[in-house]
Amino acid sequence: MKESVVTVKGMHCAACSSRIERVLGGMDGVRKAAVNLATETMVLVWDENIITFDNIARRVQALGFELVPPEENEPARLDLAIQGMSCSSCSSRIEHVLSGTEGVLKASINLADESGHIEYLPDIITPRNIRDRIRQLGFETHQVSETENIAAKKREDTRARLATMKKHLLFIMVLAIPLFLISMGEMAGLPLVGIISPQRHPANFALVQFVLVLGIMFLGRRFYIDGFSSLARLAPNMDSLIAVGTGSAFVYSTWSMIEIFLGIDPQMKAMDLYFESAGVIIALVSLGKYMESRSKSHTSDAITNLMQLKPDKATLLSGQGQNLKQEVVDVEDIEVGDLLLIRPGERIPVDGRIAKGNIVVDESMLTGEPLPVNRSEGDRVVGGTLNKSGVIHLRAEQVGNNTILARIVRMVQDAQGSKAPIATLADRVSLYFVPAVMCIALLTGLAWSLAGDAALSTALRYFIAVLVIACPCAMGLATPTSIMVGTGRGAQLGVLFKNGEVLQRSEEIDTVVFDKTGTLTHGTPVLTDWIPVGDHHDERELLQLAASAEQNSEHAFAEAVVDYAKKQGVELIQPESFTAVQGKGIEARVDNRSILIGNRQLFREHGIDTAGMDDVVTSLSKSGKTVMYIGVHDKLVALIAVADTLKPEARATVDRLRAMKLRIVMLTGDQEASARAIARQAGIDEVISGVLPDNKGFVIQQLQNSGSKTAMVGDGINDAPALAMADVGIAMGTGTDIAIESGDIVIMRGNLDGIVTALALSKATMTNIRQNLFWAFIYNLVGIPVAAGLLTLFGGPSLNPMIAGGAMAMSSVSVVSNALRLRFFHK
Repeated sequence: MKESVVTVKGMHCAACSSRIERVLGGMDGVRKAAVNLATETMVLVWDENIITFDNIARRVQALGFELVPPEENEPARLDLAIQGMSCSSCSSRIEHVLSGTEGVLKASINLADESGHIEYLPDIITPRNIRDRIRQLGFETHQVSETENIAAKKREDTRARLATMKKHLLFIMVLAIPLFLISMGEMAGLPLVGIISPQRHPANFALVQFVLVLGIMFLGRRFYIDGFSSLARLAPNMDSLIAVGTGSAFVYSTWSMIEIFLGIDPQMKAMDLYFESAGVIIALVSLGKYMESRSKSHTSDAITNLMQLKPDKATLLSGQGQNLKQEVVDVEDIEVGDLLLIRPGERIPVDGRIAKGNIVVDESMLTGEPLPVNRSEGDRVVGGTLNKSGVIHLRAEQVGNNTILARIVRMVQDAQGSKAPIATLADRVSLYFVPAVMCIALLTGLAWSLAGDAALSTALRYFIAVLVIACPCAMGLATPTSIMVGTGRGAQLGVLFKNGEVLQRSEEIDTVVFDKTGTLTHGTPVLTDWIPVGDHHDERELLQLAASAEQNSEHAFAEAVVDYAKKQGVELIQPESFTAVQGKGIEARVDNRSILIGNRQLFREHGIDTAGMDDVVTSLSKSGKTVMYIGVHDKLVALIAVADTLKPEARATVDRLRAMKLRIVMLTGDQEASARAIARQAGIDEVISGVLPDNKGFVIQQLQNSGSKTAMVGDGINDAPALAMADVGIAMGTGTDIAIESGDIVIMRGNLDGIVTALALSKATMTNIRQNLFWAFIYNLVGIPVAAGLLTLFGGPSLNPMIAGGAMAMSSVSVVSNALRLRFFHK
């Protein structure tokens, strides 16, 4: 199976996206086709052994749309801006030299736009090598990253489309305003000059309107080209409604104008023209589409802001010792292992570790943490964060698309292009909406003409009103725009949602399950008590044996023992053997002595009696400390107690979650006494202790079987099974080491109040989606009957087609505007 996110061109409303999904979903070999109208993209999953992308693209083209093929990742592609070329010999020379360079598969240099596109094998040659070759030829280059290139091109396309729409709209309005005034002016008390008066010169009156509406229809010809072609393919869309409605008004009015010229009741026919309806409807719909497009362009502001965090340039240090040389390079040229100089006020260009110096870093734009943090030698820092003070040497560890910032951008982009299950109904309705509206409009016209004995012009007015008031766009935009803005706002607040489905599931959560170590607590326990058992061993010797055995363990408690020993000046010995017993402890051999360190269960399995120390263990456990037993040659020789402190915001977070009517559970592998001590400090009443990592998923499943919708909060490593099993897995990051792939939601700075932000934002987003869907459906359910003349039957007014067109145009704008309110969500 192959999966790719591809661009779909030519969609105008939800009917278009729904039809593409239905048709592709029925093709053999296509596993998934999820179209996002707001982003004009589609998540496509297909089996290349059954069907090719070209076959899928041709099927989409037959529907009247264009599918842009995905860019392949192999071989790697380098896009460059090249300065200094003066003629074709320059570009030819660069192509010739690069084509003969090992590792370069293809080099295409464009003199006109001063660009270069190079395909290369990254295992053989690097972008820096390629750029150095071009510099040696006397030309300067600037690399354009793939992500930036795509985003910049999309922004440029959006700006160009808006500029074109604005220009057309301006000309349309210049023609529509006089058209409206000429046709409706006298009714509003505005007299017309005699030469175009409908009473004195009805032919001139009709001809001027005809010329004006022709200009409007030419400028708005897209509605007719796309609308009638879709209708011919039996796949009508919103443009089809506009084209049929305004086209009918134009044809009817043109025939009336011909009758005026033939002298057939000219004064009466002059008052039966609907040129203004066709022209003003196109003008209002064009205005609405322009406003909608402008609003939609702001739904991806969060992505733009994130991408702007990466600086363009960086200072590269080369040489050794005191002979370090500084060189300003493009960020895209930085490679793993490079040493960089970061000055105060500069943004950190890539992920890396501080090799020298101390700084204060502002991570607010990336993690949502408002206060700057101190970073010193050996600490990791993330690209995109701001150096507030201090100078450091930074060793690059993650560059290009592997940085935390790039991964965050990709995750937000994926989330913004995804769908929530709530959109299913709207998608299903949109597929049949336009054909149903056309049938309703036709039946309305026939009913008024035949059963209601109305004049043809009256029946036509109702027919047009029904067509132009219906709006499938509002339904299609209701969900994706809210998801785009909501997930983008989450990223700004330090909360990453994997997709729209997670947003919807998060709203349904009624139980939050917390891991203890590293989640509720800091995850960096310290050794607090050392209690020898008996007097057969030297305490310092025992500490040496225990710390030496633990130095190969990755458990946080093992680190506490090793750190304590080092602080006591104890020299460690390399173990001869080491075995970790999951959830119980370790077995090792140090200095030809067998060492056992772990919990009571491990010692019982080895037949070692621990009953004599139960009172001591109970006392330590009640104070929130975890007790481990130490054995040498199958004999208990000491107890050690390790404590992990509660995060300062834990109690407030639990209280806020409880105020949201959520059930709070702590799930841990610790002993019950120590677990309950931490739980009391955090304000948690329900504790499930002594659970091995592999069994945490089983506990989550039991909660789900009892009817609970669970969110599991963990560090994304030991809690992976539980995170995967939960309805929503929430992984706690640290701001500098974010396990993006480990959870459905990632709290980027590891602060527990991010959980409240995530759940509150999910509720706000889903409420926003429901508001959009409600108004989209209500608008059509109420608007279509009113346009069909329902109120007229009870003595009420009829709906002018121009007002119907304006209402249709504003419905989409109102949906997008409502979604944009999520930009102002506060944690």
